[in-house]
Amino acid sequence: MALDKSTIEKEIAQSKEEISIIKLVDSLIEYAYDSRASDIHLDPTENKFLARLRIDGVMHDVFSFPKEIQEEIISRIKVLSGLRTDEHQMAQDGRFKFSAKEGTRFDVRVSIVPTYYEENAVLRLLAEQGRTFTLKDIGLSENDYKKVERAIKNPYGMILTCGPTGSGKTTTLYTILKTLNTPEVSIITIEDPIEFSLEGVDQIQVNNQTGLTFADGLRSILRQDPNIVMVGEIRDEETAGIAVNAALTGHLLLSTIHTNDAATTLPRLLDMKIEPFLIASTINIAIGQRLVRKICLQCKTEKKLSVSEFKNLAAALPVKISEINKNQVFYYGKGCKDCANTGYRGRIGIYEVLEITDAVREAIMKQANADVIEKIAVSEGMATMLEDGLNKAIEGITSIEEVLRVMHE
Repeated sequence: MALDKSTIEKEIAQSKEEISIIKLVDSLIEYAYDSRASDIHLDPTENKFLARLRIDGVMHDVFSFPKEIQEEIISRIKVLSGLRTDEHQMAQDGRFKFSAKEGTRFDVRVSIVPTYYEENAVLRLLAEQGRTFTLKDIGLSENDYKKVERAIKNPYGMILTCGPTGSGKTTTLYTILKTLNTPEVSIITIEDPIEFSLEGVDQIQVNNQTGLTFADGLRSILRQDPNIVMVGEIRDEETAGIAVNAALTGHLLLSTIHTNDAATTLPRLLDMKIEPFLIASTINIAIGQRLVRKICLQCKTEKKLSVSEFKNLAAALPVKISEINKNQVFYYGKGCKDCANTGYRGRIGIYEVLEITDAVREAIMKQANADVIEKIAVSEGMATMLEDGLNKAIEGITSIEEVLRVMHE
């Protein structure tokens, strides 16, 4: 049974001496898990201690704790994570396992940082629901799914996912790894941090204090005779160079890169001093992505756009608007108890999958910019993220407002 918010509020309302900090922290994590939160933010202010939850990518204020118990809550989280309770001036990272009342066990990753009003804490809930995806249900269109399937059947080359922090890149890579994870292959990853444990996969945690960086770890991995390698992120020239060489020498290499869209990934590698011919010959696909909230099925309602809304949409989507009928029905969530009156429940990816075709290769060799590469890809049938989002809004999976919010963030 889901934990009621009032249970925690009653606990907070007691005097400082009566509050059980152990029970309070457990109840907060349980409540966050029941609420499908990905993160708990414990933020100190001058006279209170706020608990906020990130649900479907959006922050919600949920509890306000008395300032007097702030230090005890932080100490309890440090004890659970195996961190130093006497250290208050330095950032600390840790993790612990948590058992929800329904029997689910999951990891909680902890980051504690000193702020102006003493230490804060951010807890990332690495719950089971994050591991249940298959390549079929992460939201790829039929056309994009076929492109990804073709790319992962290739025994070598690079598969890159790109997008800002929190856009689901790692989930996409984990989903691909699970598809590829068979007894016939050896898979090794180097990550910072390891999000989930994958059975049958050797996962290495980056540790800058011991000199185990992405670049050094990747060098070591290549001596371990893997077939498939995943690098958590290509951040610098050194890692990019080793990754490209690994893909060139018969490994299938998966990684993420911080760019806004698929086409920008290729010039970004040029900026990292990778030769154009190496980029053209090693990359199989670049997947650009964002996460949009799904309309709650319990309160999903039809909506026709007014003339002014249609004009606003036309301004936001100049390329695609000609294909939209003025009477097109869109959908939104009215808000109900199932979605905590937000109108949304759960998230799904919107994607663009750029396949490296002969025409794209030629553009890379000429060191073309991202706009030119995108135009070529679109002319060859690539649907942009905006188009994919619009299609999902027309299908009633998400709302048009949500697509525009995420794409213009």
